[in-house]
Amino acid sequence: MARFLMITATSGTNLELANTFASTATEKGHDAEIIDLAEMDLPMFTIARTEDPEQVPDISDLVDTMMQADAWIVIAPEYNGSIPPTLNNALAWLSRDWKSFQTLCTGKPVGLATHSGGGGAHVIMAMRQQFSYLGADVMGRVCQSGRDKEANPETIDAMIDNLAR
Repeated sequence: MARFLMITATSGTNLELANTFASTATEKGHDAEIIDLAEMDLPMFTIARTEDPEQVPDISDLVDTMMQADAWIVIAPEYNGSIPPTLNNALAWLSRDWKSFQTLCTGKPVGLATHSGGGGAHVIMAMRQQFSYLGADVMGRVCQSGRDKEANPETIDAMIDNLAR
């Protein structure tokens, strides 16, 4: 049994896709949790904010949840051909303590998914580059869906099975 963490960068259709992944994982006997970065409402990361302890958000629960997960599935829509601001901002806050962040990401199995209006190929490429750079083991198969293409249940099953190994 694996512990999955679905990290969604936005509410709405990407949160629905995260719920589908979580339900599939649970049906297969795994534990699954969802974190909606939009609901976290983290302040925008700036160096000035990091120097003022009163402006630094407490992300210890996020770090603990990410650390305890055996695998992450990151679900994000395409924003201007790249990663949405909520995901980029969360990664910036997480990386403040570089050594802990490196430990958190290195070797972590990561699956990528998107529900995007334009198909999401660019956000998948951007997330693959980002998470690979951070040292995660990003799986090759991805789940892409949009207004004209439903998420493929076989792809979701295969991603859960492969990430659970």
